Parts: sequence; structure tokens; C-alpha cells
Amino acid sequence: MGGKGYALWLFIIEIFVHFSTSSSSSSGNKVPAIIVFGDSSVDSGNNNFIPTIARSNFEPYGRDFFNGNPTGRFSNGRIAPDFISEAFGIKQSVPAYLDPAYNISDFASGVCFASAGTGYDNATAMVADVIPLWKEVEYYKEYQKKLRAHLGDENANEIIREALYLVSIGTNDFLENYYTLPERRCEFPIVQQYEDFLIGLAESFFKEIYGLGARKISLTGLPPMGCLPLERAVNILEYHNCVEDYNNLALEFNGKLGWLVTKLNKDLPGFQLVDANAYDIILQIVKHPSRFGFEVADTGCCGTGRFEMGFLCDPKFTCEDASKMMDDNKSLMVVGCMQMTKN
Repeated sequence: MGGKGYALWLFIIEIFVHFSTSSSSSSGNKVPAIIVFGDSSVDSGNNNFIPTIARSNFEPYGRDFFNGNPTGRFSNGRIAPDFISEAFGIKQSVPAYLDPAYNISDFASGVCFASAGTGYDNATAMVADVIPLWKEVEYYKEYQKKLRAHLGDENANEIIREALYLVSIGTNDFLENYYTLPERRCEFPIVQQYEDFLIGLAESFFKEIYGLGARKISLTGLPPMGCLPLERAVNILEYHNCVEDYNNLALEFNGKLGWLVTKLNKDLPGFQLVDANAYDIILQIVKHPSRFGFEVADTGCCGTGRFEMGFLCDPKFTCEDASKMMDDNKSLMVVGCMQMTKN
């Protein structure tokens, strides 16, 4: 495998060991499905089917996916849920719920409700007219009805209960909303107040899907978002180094998420919410890319590698080998190296 896959598989193995152990000890059943909520870090193509500019269903995206197809994943290939699904022996990719090419028989073993550009805050989704988190939950409710009609109540309820839920969300709330638009900053003049507001929204979200039957959830916090290529590009006064204020904010918010994880696991019977915090390992990759088999960690693969993403990613001006690049300059990738791992 080499260095390129090291961080990726460390992350997957951690999730795999935790949930496969808990499954065998509780019911003897393996994880039957992967169910995904979140933003562009885990969106497998839902934004293709809504009127938004936050899309990636065109070249060069997907050039290393199966048959070189751009699927709407903000990646040259597969993304985290795809690899995790394969690691559990389920299937090689998790389909988008809004994709008409798939039906409930496909979704029974894995489905993605995520939408690139969204956040915990409904106002974040409005920035690029994408699917808010509450709507992702509504789609999940609709999915449950279809699943019960397809498999019957008993089998459907088992899938809902034993499935592994992946949640990756939060960066857009800060970078695309709070620090970009004035509304939330006027309402919450101190960023810690906005953090607490988001934590309240996160708690409500987890309690709602718990009430709907979800029991095994992996929650990814914020990455070192001050090291994203776009943030480094505009950090001129500090010679394009990582924006430490943003990184410190991510650490602070992740600490609050960790507190929430402990609280919910204590308050909700049978709930297994895992804090899958990848901040430290991503920061190590950024600081020492060669140790992990990468050559570049401060720019992305599109254009100059600093500003271009989404529809600005011109296939005529992309890097030749994306596997050498740690970051593809999208909103965030929980395990950034995953996107640059070819099939």
C-alpha cells in the first residue's frame, strides 16, 4: 500500500474495529448498511439533482472513479464513505439518495443524504441553495418508509438499527457563513457564541435520528481548516502559512463536539456515538506530506491550486497525478488523503 494509504487505513481501521466489535458483542450481526449525512466531504452526488452551483458532476472530477465518471463527488475518485463501505464488505461505493439511477434495493445497503455546501446551520445551506440538514433528515424519513415497504418492518428496522451512520459537517458553517456573511456575526458577535449555537443544533440532530432508530454513529469534527489551500492563499501577511486562528477555532469546536458525544452517550440508552476526530492526523499530513507518500500539501489539483474549485476547476489546468496531492481545495475532507487514493 505504501505511505499514501497509511492515514486513510488508520482512520478506517479505527472505525471498523470499534463498530464491528460492538456489533458482534451485541447482536452478532455485521454492519448491514452505511448511511451518510453531511456536506461536500461525503456528498456522493445529491447536488447534481438540485438547482445549485455547488456541483462537481463534470471533468476533471471523477477521473479516477470507476470508468472515469464524474459522479458529483468533490474528488478525483472515491470518498470516505465509499472506502468505509468497502472495508465493511458491503459495496464499493455509496449512492446518492436523489440519483434516479438507483432505487430502494440499492439503498438498502447504503445511502447518502449529504449535500455539498451545507452545515448544521440552515443559513449555511442558503448560501449556495443546497440541501439543509433538516431536509437530509426528511429524506431519511422517506427512505425509512420505502425500506419498510421493500423489506417489511422487521428487516427494515434491523438495517436502521445496525447500520453505521457517518456524519461529516461543520466547516461551511464557519468559512462560508459566519466569516463570510454578516448576519450570524451580528447575531453572535463572539464566535464562541456561534459555536454553542451549532452545538445545540448538532444535539437536536442526533437526538432526532436517535428517535428514528439510528444507534451507531461516527461523527467527524472539523479539520485544521486554516490549512485549506484557499485560506492559505488569502493569508498574505503570514506568507501563505496556515491561518492559526481558524485552526484554533477548529480545535475549540472539536472539544465541544467531544463533550456533546460524551453527554449523548450517557443520556441516550443504547446510543454509540463515536468522536472520529481526524484533526491531528490531517495536520501531520499537511506539515509532513512526504511521510505519508504525498508530494504537495499546500495547494490543490485545480488550476493554481489555491482558489479554483467546483465549476472553476478546469480540466485543461489540473495536476497530472492527483495521488501526489493531499488536498483538492474543496470545502473539507474529513480524511483528506482518502480523496487522493485511486481505485
